[in-house]
Amino acid sequence: MTRRFIKTAAAAAALCAMAVLPMAGQARAQETIKVGILHSLSGTMAISETTLKDVMLMLIEEQNKAGGVLGKKLEPVVVDPASNWPLFAEKARELITNHKVAAVFGCWTSVSRKSVLPVFRELNSVLFYPVQYEGEESERNVFYTGAAPNQQAIPAVDYLAKEEKVTRWVLAGTDYVYPRTTNKILEAYLKSKGVKADDIMINYTPFGHSDWQTIVADIKRFGSQGKRTAVVSTINGDANVPFYKELGNQGVSAKDIPVVAFSVGEEELAGLDTKPLVGHLAAWNYFMSVDTPENKAFISKWKSFIKNDKRVTNDPMEAHVIGFNMWIEAIKKAGTTDPDKVIDAIVGVKVPNLTGGVSEMLANHHISKPVLIGEIRGDGQFDVVWKTPGLVPGDAWSKELPGSRDLVADWVRLKCGNYNTVTKKCG
Repeated sequence: MTRRFIKTAAAAAALCAMAVLPMAGQARAQETIKVGILHSLSGTMAISETTLKDVMLMLIEEQNKAGGVLGKKLEPVVVDPASNWPLFAEKARELITNHKVAAVFGCWTSVSRKSVLPVFRELNSVLFYPVQYEGEESERNVFYTGAAPNQQAIPAVDYLAKEEKVTRWVLAGTDYVYPRTTNKILEAYLKSKGVKADDIMINYTPFGHSDWQTIVADIKRFGSQGKRTAVVSTINGDANVPFYKELGNQGVSAKDIPVVAFSVGEEELAGLDTKPLVGHLAAWNYFMSVDTPENKAFISKWKSFIKNDKRVTNDPMEAHVIGFNMWIEAIKKAGTTDPDKVIDAIVGVKVPNLTGGVSEMLANHHISKPVLIGEIRGDGQFDVVWKTPGLVPGDAWSKELPGSRDLVADWVRLKCGNYNTVTKKCG
């Protein structure tokens, strides 16, 4: 009986130990708050996305030095979706289900964002998306910290028409959802302003396109009809390098045919001889050259972190700064990282941006931000030649498109991302 008792007691102790081990593992897993970083570190989009991974690591390190949040340190979890759009969805699922991240900061192209949307809906997680995009979307689980069309594309066209007296337009983009939808919006907007169809040229090229001789020659020919012509560029990724080189090769200067880009910033220009491109333009909500105390402090921290004085800052980096700080404030406000409570808490949160002013998370899950037009300098930086007088609230739905002009997004009062103001129904 004594031997049986000892054996039984030992077995019970072993079972208890087995039961305790997973709990101990769970306790260790909960000692940090994991943050997912979903950016391409290889492939055609690595030229733009790698620096976003780096700035997220910097922000997490800074927050940890300040004590973390809710008494816990933040732990970055970095994955590489490799510019492969279906792989973005797989990596997003891996971050949420395997790594148990509290939120994900990532994606660049709209096709990558569209790829992950079903995952974030299904698993009820949170994505902060830091890049300008085509609008026509408002998801409960997504916070859009990059520019909507009314915060970039429309103001850029207005600037060219008013200040550059442009009457003929080349809409050149990479062949995927963002350029196609943006150009659809711009084409409708230009026609509403009296521009004739014959004065609009639209061209699309695949990701990574490298042979621009014929297309640039076509642009030159289109611009030689006696009307002031401009190129509105939604060309994305490393295709910008040969595009701008070919402009220089064929002598297309800003005085002849100015180019305003929506996807080219300091990071993309860092690999180019920019002297032939002096005077060409970009429309963003931030430039590294902006002279504010907030921006100077950010650049100083960035150079100290990255340990490379040649590394630049750019607009999507600022969008991550704003989104990350909003997320931290929402966690503090909610007292938890629970997605439902963070989603409710973040609307109305305000944090400083880097260009001067305070950005706010709106009920449509977009933010308010200024719009800037920058002119390329010989050193690869931009001179700001125009800026909105105040911050512009991001519109989820474009008034230029018939199927969108009656839609509004409101996740606070209406609990809907596409409420139809005519039918009074949520789509």
